[in-house]
Amino acid sequence: MNEEGGKKKKKKGGKKSFDIMTVIGLVVGLGLMVFGIGFTTEPKPPVAPNEAWMSKEDYDKAYKEYEENMANYEAYELTQFRDLGAFRISNLTDSFIDVPSIAITIGGCFAALMIAFPISSWAKFPKWVSICFMPSKYDPDDYIDQIVEFAKEARIKGLLSLEDKLAEASDPFLKSSLMLVVDSVEPEKVHNLLQAELDKLDERHGVARSFMDQGGAFAPGFGMIGTLIGLINMLKDMSDPNAIGPAMATALLTTLYGSMLANLLFSPMSNKLGIRHSEEYLCRELICEGVEAIQAGENPKFIEEKLNLLVAQKKKKGKKAKKGKGGDDE
Repeated sequence: MNEEGGKKKKKKGGKKSFDIMTVIGLVVGLGLMVFGIGFTTEPKPPVAPNEAWMSKEDYDKAYKEYEENMANYEAYELTQFRDLGAFRISNLTDSFIDVPSIAITIGGCFAALMIAFPISSWAKFPKWVSICFMPSKYDPDDYIDQIVEFAKEARIKGLLSLEDKLAEASDPFLKSSLMLVVDSVEPEKVHNLLQAELDKLDERHGVARSFMDQGGAFAPGFGMIGTLIGLINMLKDMSDPNAIGPAMATALLTTLYGSMLANLLFSPMSNKLGIRHSEEYLCRELICEGVEAIQAGENPKFIEEKLNLLVAQKKKKGKKAKKGKGGDDE
């Protein structure tokens, strides 16, 4: 019975879960932005041709086309178009897609990340992104149940009996930690080794969050650089007043791209990785506390209560931290 339960726990502990909220958030965020860009309650008025930049023949032809478009525009004005509104895909393609702006913002951001981080970090980047969408499941209650079962076994049959039950451990860290106890490693060395593993985990996950945080900082910066480049090019030639508005709009696009990249991708992923880290780190702490308690021969019921108290304290501390951040923001 215990073996079956252990196998089930092992399967549960190693299971990857699909984070639907991340997908929904990304889709809804992008969808609302596209909708906001493309939706309009007024038809786009035609633009009159500029005689100064065209031959008389081309101007006459363009002006005739302009008059036809203006007639259609005025006809639209008489309909319910203004009240109903419509989604105009041309708003997106004509005004909000600019290849040079994309190259400056996205290219510059990732180039800066290449300078800031070694190739080893880039090799892990796909894994970090996948963790946001398909994280490993870390359930503190599941870990506490497993640790208590091992504590009961050690209490009844002795520490050496744990070696036969290690196959039931759902987590490699739990298994290797218990092996230290089975191998009769000194308690102080066990404590130091487990703490070193926690520090390594914290450092490793810190690199992932730092990568995302830097991406969130670089993206708006290169958006502003692109805007400055666009403004410089615009100010070089102010002879055509009709071209100033479109040029200014193009210059501002890089700022838009940078803000979208930072606020819809890098910053949310950094926060999500922080949540994943807290979940895994808590379960690792439970393992450390539990294994040391088993080695000390503590009562299984006492171990269970101690681990549950640790979980409660961590949750309470997390709530206080969130409340404190909210107070600072206000």
